[in-house]
Order: sequence, then C-alpha cells, then structure tokens
Amino acid sequence: MYKEWRFFLQQFDTYLRLERVLSENSTLSYLSDLKKFVQFIQAEAASPLTVEPQHILTFLASLHSSGIKATSQARMLSALRVFYQSVQLDHPTLKDPTEQIESPQLGKYLPTVLSVDQIEQMLSVIDHTTPLGMRNRAIVETLYSTGVRVSELITLRVSHIYVDEGFIRVIGKGNKERFVPIGKIALKYIKLYMEEIRALMSIKSAFLDYLFLNMHGRKLTRVMIFLIIQDLAKKANIPTEVSPHVFRHSFATHLVEGGADLRAVQEMLGHSSITTTEIYTHLDRNYLKQMIQDYHPRSWPTPV
Repeated sequence: MYKEWRFFLQQFDTYLRLERVLSENSTLSYLSDLKKFVQFIQAEAASPLTVEPQHILTFLASLHSSGIKATSQARMLSALRVFYQSVQLDHPTLKDPTEQIESPQLGKYLPTVLSVDQIEQMLSVIDHTTPLGMRNRAIVETLYSTGVRVSELITLRVSHIYVDEGFIRVIGKGNKERFVPIGKIALKYIKLYMEEIRALMSIKSAFLDYLFLNMHGRKLTRVMIFLIIQDLAKKANIPTEVSPHVFRHSFATHLVEGGADLRAVQEMLGHSSITTTEIYTHLDRNYLKQMIQDYHPRSWPTPV
C-alpha cells in the first residue's frame, strides 16, 4: 500500500515545484505534513484514491487529542487539500475527500497577478520566426484571453474552437463543460499556428484533435507548459515567479478591474461557488487604493 502512496507523493512533489512554483522550504513543508497523514492512514489500508472524509476527520481528531495546535491542524488539512487538487488533475472524476471539511479561517490569500505591461513583455521575447515560437505565442494568448487552467489548455480540442462565434468549449474539473469567450488576437495566433506549424506536423492518430502539440505530434504535458512559461518570464526579466495559473489570475483580475460582472467572471473561470471568485474583488480594491495613492491630489505629500 505504501508503494502506491510513494508514487503519489512523488507526483505531488513535482506538482508543487513546477505547477505551484513553491520554494524548496514550502515544498518540503507540504510533503512533511502529508507524510504525517500517510503514516496515520496506513492502519486504515486506504489508498490515495479510496480515502474518505471520515479518515481525514479521524486524523484531525487524533492531532487534537495529541495536543497539536489548531493552526497546525489547519496547515495539515491545507496540505491535504492541495494534494487532492493535484490528484484530481489526473483523476478528474475523483471526489475530493477534503471538500466538505471545515478549517479555521486564517485570512485570505491574494494570488500573484501580472500587469498588462508584464504580459506584453513576455509576449515580446517570443521568437516568432521559429515553429516553437509561433506555437508558444498561441499558447500564451490563449491562457490570457480565456483564463483556462493548464489542465484545460492541454486537453483543448481543435473541434472545440468555434471561430465564428468567438468561443471555445472547455472541459473542466469533474468533466464539467463550459463555453468561454476567446479574443480575436488569441484566435489570430491559433489560426497562424494551425495553418503554418500544425499543418506541417506528423501528428499521431491519437492526438489529431488536440490543439497544442509538441514537435513530434504528441499532446503537450502540464510540465511542458510550465517550463515554457517560466522560460519566457525569465527572458522578460519578470521579477516574480510566473506559472500558467498566474495568467488565469491576471485574466480574472483585469476583467474585474475593467468593470466585469463577478457572476460572468465566475462562469468563465468555471468556479462552482462565487466565493472562490470573490478573491478578485479584494485584488480590485487593492488596485483602486493604489490608484488613489498615486493620482489623487489629497494623497500626495503635503509641501513643506
């Protein structure tokens, strides 16, 4: 049984480092907390795919009875939540056993967001004279234009792009479908990639309908997308860690800043609850506050 957990722990390690772009210390902290649960669950003989909410509740109760602080319990539950987010990427129909388990409110996390100028910087370093550059431009434009998750991007189908209507059909978490508007610029680069690059590829039959492929005609992986984005961010001298998910946050934040209805943003992101989408209103308030500080005359320093 532990062999199976060890495989998932290795996958989780990769997820934290590449997809979440966490530091070494944060990664080791998540893994350490998760290993405590793995040690506990061995007695229950449950695999990562058969863990039930009751297993987790029993684990948290054991921590409480051992005198472990509530903050530490919440941290371990948080590690389990992130772990099952990573597991669902490869097992989208799996029900997250942590979903209905409440944890202490420890404040809101404000995600990293790129400015419009930073996005333009990243686009400007792409070499459009190469096949990979043309493909990568289409990838970045799609991420920013639609706010799709990286797992949704790599499974995007050619047959799911409705050019005339300006929509794409996205298969999200739990195999839920949604239609997302896509901008003309993104469609332009997708068309260029399909006509000038993809049309010349020797595509394996199993991948004929997948949009974004490697140069061997196979579907791209999540790791490949992360490496592409990180390479562009480095070349553009972006001072913060950038992952594909940062484009999702930037997409939503720029919409809210522009006055978009929060329910519409929720629909485009595929959030089941608007509570998740509300994080972008907090970002928007911070943005507005900064605008006041920068431009309102009453916020300027008083002359001596």
